[in-house]
Amino acid sequence: MPPSSIVKIHSLATPGAFLDHCRALGVTLPFHADLLAGPESPLAQPITVCGVRVSNRFAVQPMEGWDGTTDGLPTERTLRRWRRFGESGAQLIWGGEAVAVRPDARANPNQLMLHEAKHEDGIAQLREALLDARHERYGSTEDLCLGLQLTHSGRFCRPTDPKRLDPAILYRHPLLDRKFGLPDDTPLLTDGDIRAIVDDTIQAATRAHRLGFQFVDLKHCHGYLGHEFLSAKTREGDYGGSLENRTRYLRELTQGIRAAAPGLQIGVRVSAFDLVPFRPDPETSRPGALGPGVPEDFSGCLPYRYAFGAEEANPLEVDLTEVFAFFEMLRSLGITLVNVTAGSPYYNPHIQRPALYPPSDGYAPPEDPLVGVARQMAVTHRLKERFPDMTLVGTGYTYLQEYLPHVAQAAVADGWTDFVGLGRMILSYPWLPADLLAGERARHKLLCRTFSDCTTAPRNGLPSGCYPLDDYYKKSDEAEALFQAKRAAVEGVRPRRLRCIQ
Repeated sequence: MPPSSIVKIHSLATPGAFLDHCRALGVTLPFHADLLAGPESPLAQPITVCGVRVSNRFAVQPMEGWDGTTDGLPTERTLRRWRRFGESGAQLIWGGEAVAVRPDARANPNQLMLHEAKHEDGIAQLREALLDARHERYGSTEDLCLGLQLTHSGRFCRPTDPKRLDPAILYRHPLLDRKFGLPDDTPLLTDGDIRAIVDDTIQAATRAHRLGFQFVDLKHCHGYLGHEFLSAKTREGDYGGSLENRTRYLRELTQGIRAAAPGLQIGVRVSAFDLVPFRPDPETSRPGALGPGVPEDFSGCLPYRYAFGAEEANPLEVDLTEVFAFFEMLRSLGITLVNVTAGSPYYNPHIQRPALYPPSDGYAPPEDPLVGVARQMAVTHRLKERFPDMTLVGTGYTYLQEYLPHVAQAAVADGWTDFVGLGRMILSYPWLPADLLAGERARHKLLCRTFSDCTTAPRNGLPSGCYPLDDYYKKSDEAEALFQAKRAAVEGVRPRRLRCIQ
């Protein structure tokens, strides 16, 4: 559906109007009409994470800025973003940023790394900038829990050229291989390659521990390598086939990190469900207007054995059977800190990052984005009900905009999640957690309206940031380059249709 046909959140003038709209969509969301502030707020209730008693329920999600050096070191832009994380008032900083464990694991040539001694200095600089900003604004850092997300980009590695994939894949994916132009002879990672990646990740975790991070996130989401392991049902050998084999990578990482860095805690950000890849509808796409997303033709792929958390008979539906088993495995490993997300921004962003406006390589929303928010929240709720002893961070709240505080407060109070994770919203409005906890009204002019420029920019080799609302980016040289890239994108050709052939 085109964005013009979707009811905009800011046009819903009252909580009643918002709830009426949800009912009309068939959407169920937790909701508190009356907001509480200070110690009475459910969002201000303390909780212990990684041995730290944090004093509120907001988490900053990890975000790549595409603004480091080609050596994997931070720049002033990176430092500015981390300082704003510290100013946010959120007490859980989940990863801060996706940090590559080796040079060829990067999703872009400017991604941060933690592979050599010089990278330790760079990450230490970011950590200190965040802590200094936190202390300057709030007078203390004692109740802050700070983690670092470690990543290998797998299928979406672009270590030297932002527009050229250098993929590291585990199996042949009949739709994604063709969607992203992978030749039929693209080599698969060998078991030996995987063990080398495990060693590099353990080394990076050890460096993070030495720098003072309380936990590392072993990233299993959004189509990157950890996530691809979970769907490697067609891979042969030690790392594919059965769920036991597909989680061997995570088990080996956990065992190695605990041996090398005793006391370092481990969290996992996981795409708890996935669907088939989507594309703009070729029948309605035209220059200047992307059509709504439609699924690629998967009729030749059934049973669909290429997704984690999707029904094999109908991969447009969620199936949590293996997800529950995965959580049981996490619990058996003593990993109880989990950040729940979904899908991938590369091939089905509407389920991963509900937005009114698509990125330049995306498609118009195939559903009201509130449906996507509710889908993610419902899955997190089901997981929290089944695993009440685990600490969960929920995702997908940014699109709620004016009604984010109402839904967030109810979600925590009613046991849908332990933490409210904020990603894109932090780029436009880093002080939202602090404002809400102080009982202040959200600053409407800073609320993210999901224009997706923070995604379109890096898709075109530019730094990520909030170009519409943050003057720092709005007035930058890159803003004009982004405008030209968006103009070129809307003047492009209609998308081709892919069929699944096994």
